[in-house]
Amino acid sequence: MAYKFLVTREIPQAGMDILRAAGEVVVNKQDRTLTSAELLEMGKNCDGWLTMLTDAIDGNIIRQCPKLRGIANYAVGYNNIDISTCTQAHVGVSNTPDVLTDATAEIAFTLILCTARRMVEADKFLRSGQWTGWAPLQFLGADICNQTLGIVGAGRIGSRVAEMAAGFNMRILYSGRSPKPELERRTHAVHTSLPQLLREADFISLHAPLTTETRHLIGPEQLKMLKPGAILINTARGALVDEAALVKALKEKRLRGAGLDVFEHEPQITPGLRELDNVVLLPHIGSGTESTRSRMAVMAAKNLIAMAAGRRPANAVNPEVWDTNRVSR
Repeated sequence: MAYKFLVTREIPQAGMDILRAAGEVVVNKQDRTLTSAELLEMGKNCDGWLTMLTDAIDGNIIRQCPKLRGIANYAVGYNNIDISTCTQAHVGVSNTPDVLTDATAEIAFTLILCTARRMVEADKFLRSGQWTGWAPLQFLGADICNQTLGIVGAGRIGSRVAEMAAGFNMRILYSGRSPKPELERRTHAVHTSLPQLLREADFISLHAPLTTETRHLIGPEQLKMLKPGAILINTARGALVDEAALVKALKEKRLRGAGLDVFEHEPQITPGLRELDNVVLLPHIGSGTESTRSRMAVMAAKNLIAMAAGRRPANAVNPEVWDTNRVSR
């Protein structure tokens, strides 16, 4: 049986080849996010969609697509999709975990290094022609080795960052719902509360999922808890941080700096962030290596084909859809 798939943004060729071998593929050729109307027009008669984290898929869209069997999100996160409505409509949802763990952890640690050692500032200074030679007080940054790193959300990516930090002999604190004995064995990390972590850490790296409970997890009160000279890193989801409060704290020098790969209202940047020298800003490139994005494409394509065929994919977000006691729509 040949299927029909919608791909909402072009993905690496390896994934496209797999989908095309299984059926017809409709692709958004424009390098931008589809509007809701465009998504409906292009995807209404498709068996499955391969979507991006930037695609907002609400219940209204799902209910207008009775042929839809599955949505393969090209991301670890899936807060862009109304999972509850998908499950009620018997539409499977999958994501792409694991394959981007190393790449995203690398970006998190890159931001730690770049922000602490003021690399972007120094690069701009040199390129502008202002550098006249070595000086003893020039671009003094913060130490990384032997400092305390706080991991907020010790899942796959957070745990990998902790392992990298162990190589710098950092003291590691982590917060989360429950202790992780294996992580503690590998890194000597200590499980603690979020307030204690914020008060003690020199670097705070965010790796929690975005939910109603974690939105603005770092707000004005939490920022006040940070020790003077702390650095905040976010490679998870932008809305974990109240960015207006972050801008205020950075301007008041209550933080040494911040490194951000994700933003609360992306692609819009919160006013004030661009103008700050003590912030390193990246355009959401956490998983952006050639091999990682290709493996994500292959995983998403295989997930989508499985769902179109009525099978549970390897990376099911709502596995109850494939409960044999449920009645298909």
